[in-house]
Amino acid sequence: MRKALYILAELEDQDLLWLVETGSYRNYPSGTTLIEAEKTVDHLYIVIDGELDVILPPQRKIGDMGTGDIVGEMSLIEKRPPSVSVVMAGDSKLLAVPHAAINGRLRRDTAFAARFYRALTVFLADRLRTRVATLGYGEARIEDAQESFERENELDESLLDSVHVAGDRMRRLIGLLEGNPG
Repeated sequence: MRKALYILAELEDQDLLWLVETGSYRNYPSGTTLIEAEKTVDHLYIVIDGELDVILPPQRKIGDMGTGDIVGEMSLIEKRPPSVSVVMAGDSKLLAVPHAAINGRLRRDTAFAARFYRALTVFLADRLRTRVATLGYGEARIEDAQESFERENELDESLLDSVHVAGDRMRRLIGLLEGNPG
């Protein structure tokens, strides 16, 4: 759920409602390919519940995703097909928001655009920092498993100030999608 916190911390309540109204809540059975490498992606997905595998062709698992992760954001930003596939590792529930709808709102609403791009920037910066900490940068680094775990799971201090708001927004997002607006 940590990844969703980066996005939801930056967005406002009206943005959350727009995502729910514009997107569709979908159930995917285990084994379903959500994103296929080198194929066009036309939705941004928020994982509401479930586990997904990231597969580098031909069949090498290089990562996994879970509740709160965002999928399809790179294709929204750079308009290139992905180099990996994303497959449901188990039954999953996702919110799918069309790229076309997001792009339209970004063009019409500059305040939303500023919040949305800031949220994606923070999210992608965290992903990059996590990869660099895990894989090293430049010269090879060896660190113990505990240090690696702590670095990967540490929240940015600026996010800590709004983590309760983001967590509440995630609960409300799930409630709205499941028909419980309270």
